[in-house]
Amino acid sequence: MGLLQLFRRAPSSASLAKERLRIIVAQERSARGTPDYLPLLRRELLEVIRRYVNVDPSAVQVNVGREDGHEVLELSVALSDGPRGA
Repeated sequence: MGLLQLFRRAPSSASLAKERLRIIVAQERSARGTPDYLPLLRRELLEVIRRYVNVDPSAVQVNVGREDGHEVLELSVALSDGPRGA
């Protein structure tokens, strides 16, 4: 054991656990491939669209992809024939 090792503080178990948790969360997010906010975003978009047009919930598709190094949000909505009141 060197002299410098006597004065060096070992990282606390809390900081080690916190760093490990960050790594695990980052790996989980990258493994899933979709951001956490997509289900909420899809639900909120569906609520707004339904104010104006009758639309089936399965007709709204929200995807995130990569294009030229940027994230791209793709929204696809199959609209019905008439306005909401019709």
